[in-house]
Amino acid sequence: MTDGKYALIDLAMALSLLFSLMFVCYVVCLVVPFVRHKPRPSGDADDFRWHFFIPCRDEEAVIGDTLEYLRGHFPSTHLWVVDDDSDDATGAITAARQAADPYVHLVQRRRPDARTGKSEALNAAYRALVGWLPADAVLDQIVVGVFDADGHPEPGGLDVMAAGHLFGDPAVGAVQCEVRMRNRDERRPVPDGGRLRNLAARTLVRLQDLEFRTTTAAVQMARRHTRTVGMGGNGQFTRLSAMRAITEGGTGPWRGALLEDFELGLDLMLDGWRTAYTTDTSVDQEGLWSLRRLITQRTRWGQGNMQCTRYLARVWRSPKLSHSGVLEISYYLLLPWFQVSASLLFPVLLFWFARGMVQGDGGFLADGGWGLCIGAALGITQFAMWGPIYRWRCERGAGFWSSVGWGLAYAFYIYIFYVTAWRALARIVTGRGQWAKTRRNAELRVEGPTAIEF
Repeated sequence: MTDGKYALIDLAMALSLLFSLMFVCYVVCLVVPFVRHKPRPSGDADDFRWHFFIPCRDEEAVIGDTLEYLRGHFPSTHLWVVDDDSDDATGAITAARQAADPYVHLVQRRRPDARTGKSEALNAAYRALVGWLPADAVLDQIVVGVFDADGHPEPGGLDVMAAGHLFGDPAVGAVQCEVRMRNRDERRPVPDGGRLRNLAARTLVRLQDLEFRTTTAAVQMARRHTRTVGMGGNGQFTRLSAMRAITEGGTGPWRGALLEDFELGLDLMLDGWRTAYTTDTSVDQEGLWSLRRLITQRTRWGQGNMQCTRYLARVWRSPKLSHSGVLEISYYLLLPWFQVSASLLFPVLLFWFARGMVQGDGGFLADGGWGLCIGAALGITQFAMWGPIYRWRCERGAGFWSSVGWGLAYAFYIYIFYVTAWRALARIVTGRGQWAKTRRNAELRVEGPTAIEF
C-alpha cells in the first residue's frame, strides 16, 4: 500500500488510529475527575427568590402532574407556564391551577405570534416575570430555572443551587444540574409490546440515562477547568441579573437558536459570567423509548448546535475566555460537522477492512490495516467502558454483566448522532428551523404540527 495508488488509504488509516488514540486520552481525562467527585456543602435556598419557566406546547399528558409535583416540593417558588397556543388542554389545566394558586402563572401566547420557537416562548416568560416584579427587586437574588413540561427537580435541590461555589458566588451567572431518566427502571415501557420490543425500549431509555449521568456529566465536570460549562434545556438555572445583562432590545435573553439553552450559556460566557455544573442535585425527565422520537429530538439538538457555529468568530475574539476555553467551545461547535465528515470517511475504511480480510493473504495487516483494526477496537472500548462506570458511580444495584451489556450497546448508540448530524444538515440546507415538539411516550396522538418522525 505504499505506492501512490494507496497513499490516501494509508493516510486515512493513520488518521483514524491517531484520532482514536487522542480521543482515548481525552476520555481518560474525563473519567478521573468524574469518579473522584464528592458532594460539596449546600447553601440556603432562602437567600434567593426562585422562579421556574416551563415552556409548553400540547403537554396535557404531563403538565398537571408536573405542577402538582413542583407546588408540593417547592412551595415558595413561582411557576411560569408558557402555553404556546396548544391545541390540547394545556392552557386550561394551567389556568385552573392559576385561579386557585397565586404561585402559578399562565403566560398565554396566540398565533400568529405563537409557535415561533422555544426561544420566543421563554422570552415571553422573561418579559412576564420582569413586568410582574416590583421596581425595587434585587435581580442578583432572583434565580430562574427552566424545566421541560415533564421535569421533576430533586427535592432540596435549591439548597444545592444556593451553595457558595454556585449561586453563592456572585460571579456565577448560570448553573446546570444533572439530568436523569425517571423511567429508567420501567420493565415494560410498551405495555402492548412483546418481549423483544420492551427489551429494546427499556435499553434505549437506560442508554439515555447512562449518557446524561456519565459522559455528559464527565464532560461538564471537565469544562469547569476551562470555565465553559454548557447549559441544557432541563434543569438550567440562571441569575436574573445575568439575563438582564445579555438582553438586547428588551425582548429577552434567548436569541433564537434551536439549541437555545447552550446559546444562552454561550452568551453569558461571552459577557464575562461564569457558568457551573453540579451532580449534587438533579432533575428527572422521561426518557424516550421510541428510536424515531429520539432521532427527531437529537436532530433538533444537532441543528441547534450547527446554528451556533456563527458564534465561532466572537469566541475566538473574546477577551473573556481562556485559550483552553476557546478550544473547548470550538470543538463542541464543530462536532456535528466533524461527524458529517467522519461518516464519509469511515465507510471507505470499513470497505477496505472487509476487502483486506476477505483476501486473507496477510498483506492487509502488514501494510497498515492493523492501524484500522486497533482504531476500531479503541472506538468501541472508549464508549463501552462507560457501562461499568455507570454501574459503579450511579446504579450500584445493577448487575455487572448488565452494565457490560449497556456499555456495548452504548458504543453503538453513539452512532445515532452521525445520522442526526446528517438530518440536521439537511434541515439547514432546506431552510427548516422551527421548534418541533417531540411527542411524549404517553401521547398517542397530538393535534397540530409536531416533529416529523422518520
